[in-house]
Amino acid sequence: VQLQASGGGSVQAGDSLRLSCAASRRTSGSYSMGWFRQAPGKEREFVARITWNLGNEKYSDSVKGRFTISRDIAKITVYLQMNDLRAEDTAVYYCAAANYFDPDYDAEKSYDYWGQGTQVTVSS
Repeated sequence: VQLQASGGGSVQAGDSLRLSCAASRRTSGSYSMGWFRQAPGKEREFVARITWNLGNEKYSDSVKGRFTISRDIAKITVYLQMNDLRAEDTAVYYCAAANYFDPDYDAEKSYDYWGQGTQVTVSS
């Protein structure tokens, strides 16, 4: 499975961006898709996750209420709508796909495939 992330860019604080992650195909499991991010000098961290079948959403505390994850099953694409962006949201954003359920949905180990990342830069 190949994941293609897009939609990053440079914006001002308070602006919005929508990231997309298109998968080349569904796998036999295809349980969920997630977004992670990595800021300069920091470890990669969980942002959001959505399950394919029920659309169950999870968010990190730092983005809850500002970011929304969604999916288009027909297009095998997941979106991350990011509103009210802040300087601390600056990072490379990665999408990831999980074949099976894992209670540690916010851990990198729970995901089987990763996209190449897209840069988001927020200026204050």
